[in-house]
Amino acid sequence: MVIKRGFFLVIGLISLGLGLLGIAVPLLPTVPFILLSAYCFARSSERLHNWLMTHPWFAEALNSWQQQRALPKALKKKAMIMTTLSFAVSIAIVPLVWVKIMLACMLCGLLFYLKSIPDVQE
Repeated sequence: MVIKRGFFLVIGLISLGLGLLGIAVPLLPTVPFILLSAYCFARSSERLHNWLMTHPWFAEALNSWQQQRALPKALKKKAMIMTTLSFAVSIAIVPLVWVKIMLACMLCGLLFYLKSIPDVQE
């Protein structure tokens, strides 16, 4: 049991680090890593799980996702804007045309996915 909890704790900490890094790095998704962290912390550390579930940056989205499998409309809009801005910077910086096209396609796919997530019903 200790090994299992340790495994979930390590995976949770790594995914939290990747999620935080994803805030600044384009192409590195934040939300899936934060969701994975919540899942892992729920199975390994009550203290870290409570911290994550009450954190001002993540609490609203995590609780909405946990209860309704949906996100607030304002949060989805913010995610779409930040995603578009970070991809736009990447597209502007990259010199290779095929990479620009690939990034644009990835942006379209990610925006489509974000749009498909249901809005929170209040």
